[in-house]
Amino acid sequence: MKFTANDLLILHQAADVLENPSFSSRVTKTVGGAVEKTIAILPAQVSLSLNDITRTALEKSLEGAIFTLNSRKSSIPFNKTHKFFAGLSGAIGGAFGLTAITIELPISTTIMLRSIADIARFYGENLSHSNTKMACLEVFALSDTTRHGSETGYYAIRSILAKGLTDASTQLGKPALTKEGASIVNKALNQIAARFSIPVSEKIAAQSIPVLGAIGGATINFLFISYFQDLAHAHFSLRRLERNYTPELVKLNYQKHLAELPLLVR
Repeated sequence: MKFTANDLLILHQAADVLENPSFSSRVTKTVGGAVEKTIAILPAQVSLSLNDITRTALEKSLEGAIFTLNSRKSSIPFNKTHKFFAGLSGAIGGAFGLTAITIELPISTTIMLRSIADIARFYGENLSHSNTKMACLEVFALSDTTRHGSETGYYAIRSILAKGLTDASTQLGKPALTKEGASIVNKALNQIAARFSIPVSEKIAAQSIPVLGAIGGATINFLFISYFQDLAHAHFSLRRLERNYTPELVKLNYQKHLAELPLLVR
């Protein structure tokens, strides 16, 4: 089956989003300064507990963000509404500094996951399916695909996460979650949290810059949710193409597009 010109354009645009600049580069362009340098001087207790913080944020946001949305396909995702509320939670976090991160991050993550689910629904995903719920969480693991050594690229990360997400979605699809099932879901959440903690550390670093305060916190969160909304649009547009064609054909054309890009662009 051959791609239509429009579908091929959608695939190329998705690839360009998923394989290009990280969240930190967006922040640096907007507020100035190298975010990576600020990460290096974050308080030790924050750095050490970052995985736990992000994992807890993902866990708390899962049911509240997705199960309250109607599974019916929507016409347009409410991106601006979700950006407003994410900015508001960022303003609160920015006003109180690092001490508020354990409260602010679960709130902003829930807002972002709800937005991601809204985008998934727009692309024809059924939110009542456990597979879709895990695909929404998967978006948090897709940031900055260039940082993981041999584990580079969108499809490489999806491949690494595939078994864990499939096992977790199977457990979530059962009438009741057993102790063993909960352990399987927790393992998948840990995999996602390990990757999500990278942009979270960049977000915390940017928000910890003293001169930014509440306004800066709102700006950072606005950039944060915008970044993940872009990833979600790319991710779920590819999943829709995979349903319309085949996953193998989509992946082949995706990799062909990357191979044709100049090295400087990639």
